[in-house]
Amino acid sequence: MLNKKVEEAINKQIVAELYSAYLYFAMAAYFEAENLNGMGQWMKAQAFEEMYHAMKFYDYVNERGGRVVFLGIDKPPEKWDSPLATFTAAYDHEVKVTGMINDLVDIARSENDKATESFLNWYVDEQVEEESNADEIVNKLKLMAGAPGGLFMLDEKLGQRTYVWPGVGTEGE
Repeated sequence: MLNKKVEEAINKQIVAELYSAYLYFAMAAYFEAENLNGMGQWMKAQAFEEMYHAMKFYDYVNERGGRVVFLGIDKPPEKWDSPLATFTAAYDHEVKVTGMINDLVDIARSENDKATESFLNWYVDEQVEEESNADEIVNKLKLMAGAPGGLFMLDEKLGQRTYVWPGVGTEGE
C-alpha cells in the first residue's frame, strides 16, 4: 500500500508532468506560428514524452493501491521573445522538474518507502537527459546568434525528432 504522504506528492507530480506537456505544446504552437515547424515538432515530441512520464506515475500509484487525484493545471505562456528564449525557458523548466523529482526522492526516503525510491531512480536518470538535451540546443542557438542560416538548419534537424510511446510501438499521436 502506498503511503499517503508519498501518494499526495506523486499526485502533485502527475500534475507537474501534465503541465510540462501543456507547456511544450504551447511552445510547439509558438514555433509553428513563427514558421519554425521543426522546432515545433521537437516540442510536440517533448510534450508526448512528458505525458508518458505522467502515465508512469499514474500507473505506479494504481499499482501500489493508491488513488490518482487530478488537480488543476496552470495555463502556460503563449509566446516567447525568440527561439533562444523559448529553449532557455524549456531548460529552466527541466531544472525545476529535476528539483521536484529530487524532492520526491527525499519524501520517499523520509517515509522509508524503498519501492518508491527505486521507482523514482528512473526519473532521476531521465532528468539528466532532459536537462542535457535542452541545454545543448540553448548553446547551439547562442553560438549561431546573428546567423539565420544556422537557425534554419537547426530547425530542420530538430524536426527529425519523433516520440514513440514505450511498449506501444507507434508514435504518440
